[in-house]
Amino acid sequence: MQSSSDHEGSKLGMWLFLYTEIMLFGGLFVLYAVYYHKFTDDFIAGGQQLDTFFGTLNTVILLISSFAVAAAITAIQNNSKKIAIILLGSSLLCGFLFLINKYIEWSHKFEVGIYPNSEKLLESDPGLNIFFGLYYVITGLHGVHIIIGMALLVWSLVRVKSNHITDQNYVLLENAGLYWHLVDLIWIFIFPLFYLIL
Repeated sequence: MQSSSDHEGSKLGMWLFLYTEIMLFGGLFVLYAVYYHKFTDDFIAGGQQLDTFFGTLNTVILLISSFAVAAAITAIQNNSKKIAIILLGSSLLCGFLFLINKYIEWSHKFEVGIYPNSEKLLESDPGLNIFFGLYYVITGLHGVHIIIGMALLVWSLVRVKSNHITDQNYVLLENAGLYWHLVDLIWIFIFPLFYLIL
């Protein structure tokens, strides 16, 4: 069993790592803001070509998954292993649905020729190409983080099942939950920047 100092060290390490992730996406959001200021009309036109339904659906999915992870941590703290397993499984399902929706959305855009440096975009206003370049980079990077977060949740789920995560030792699950919450929070910023742009 880990000591309380080990737990605090693990949490501090996770917070420091999350800080670097915030800096990464923060830099991309600043880049977005600079280009939005320069190509406002093109960015608005680009946003109108995105499917608000998919953006909204993925937002709801991630909010549900975040709640499920938080509830799983509470369940472990209350020594409710079975409930924690169900909740973690539900969160993983939500992550999988998010990725499927994003795949459908990206596939459609590629089919109609909307991707960075495509002939269609190169013939359009330059800001439109930049908008979709940022869209694919930021949402793609976020998708990678979803996959990493799901891997952490799978690992946590396995550890719960094997009784390595218990009501006395759940820092791994807490850290996985922190990472997942950050991924959800980043999407809360991405959603309005691309799908609700005015």
